[in-house]
Amino acid sequence: MDATGFPDDLVQTQAAWNATYQALAAPRPRSNTTALRRRLLLLSVRLWWHPYWETAPSVPAARSELRHLAAHGAVRAA
Repeated sequence: MDATGFPDDLVQTQAAWNATYQALAAPRPRSNTTALRRRLLLLSVRLWWHPYWETAPSVPAARSELRHLAAHGAVRAA
């Protein structure tokens, strides 16, 4: 785990989710939108069901902190 208390794989997954979402939201996605949607769905499932959430004291607050951490460039997408 890093200094934030989140497992590294969870932070990397959130960063990958953010990158995929941004690619899909682009005016003209360069990649196949079907592949991007499938990747976004897969990453969403991994984020939602990650074992970390069973031990988090406040899941909604922790999810928000994770999104904030990943969105502000603290990590790079996997």
